[in-house]
Amino acid sequence: MNYTKPWSERMFDLSNIFFLIALSVVTLYPFVYVLFASISESSAFVQHRGILLWPKGFSLASYKMVFQNPNIVTSYINTIFYVLVGTTLNLIMTALGAYGLSRRNVMWGTTIMILIVLTMFFDGGLIPKYILMLNLGLLDSRWALILPSAMTTWNLIIMRTSFQAIPPALEESARIDGANDFSILMRVIVPLSMPVIAVMVLFYGVWHWNKWFDALLYLRNRDLFPLQLILREILIQNNTDSMMTGVGGGDRMPVAETIKYATIMVATLPILFLYPFLQKYFVKGVMIGAIKE
Repeated sequence: MNYTKPWSERMFDLSNIFFLIALSVVTLYPFVYVLFASISESSAFVQHRGILLWPKGFSLASYKMVFQNPNIVTSYINTIFYVLVGTTLNLIMTALGAYGLSRRNVMWGTTIMILIVLTMFFDGGLIPKYILMLNLGLLDSRWALILPSAMTTWNLIIMRTSFQAIPPALEESARIDGANDFSILMRVIVPLSMPVIAVMVLFYGVWHWNKWFDALLYLRNRDLFPLQLILREILIQNNTDSMMTGVGGGDRMPVAETIKYATIMVATLPILFLYPFLQKYFVKGVMIGAIKE
């Protein structure tokens, strides 16, 4: 803190520091609570009331039971498939659409963009979507969670704006050298747009990782369920029986509580580990093209 500032400015800075510290604690504490609860002794944890500032004992039994559950392992593999395949398809479709709509000489480009933007405000509804999926034969299929969401309008707008910010002279010089549109996209536009590509990976990846409602609607085969749908069963429907084989009747309730928190940690940590690697691109990628010089 700069002590050469007037007293009023120092008090304002100090108030901001305390406010941001308090905001950080309030934001971080739910995660810390879940972490401490997941590694606590089950019997000691259920007897605890109030704020949890440290684990009640230490035990990884809940994590062991989570990974012994075949539903968790299968759903984890399914979620990884949905994230990798879905995000790859999202990036391909979004990049192709953004490139075509960002060209200055494309026919009816503005009209097409307006029609695409309208899809953000008007939706066909849940029942028409279900009927469409039924007629396409996608029900109870992995592709039911991938193909209908191959591109989102908001991410298309972000990537299109980023592509428009690239100087047209680069495209013109590439065309003089004989490059076609696909070569320009892959060798000129994409390498210069890596920050926004990283942001799209984060947006689409987190979206696929957390998506459960579409699976609830379109999937009946439990072998295709994503992790979040299994997590919903555990948290909302209190379905932890499959993870507690061999646990005595008196110990089932305490163990069930810590299993819930362990499952939340298992479902959350991969995204938390991914974010720091993409964070440096995050603000830059979103802000590209937002400010005109």
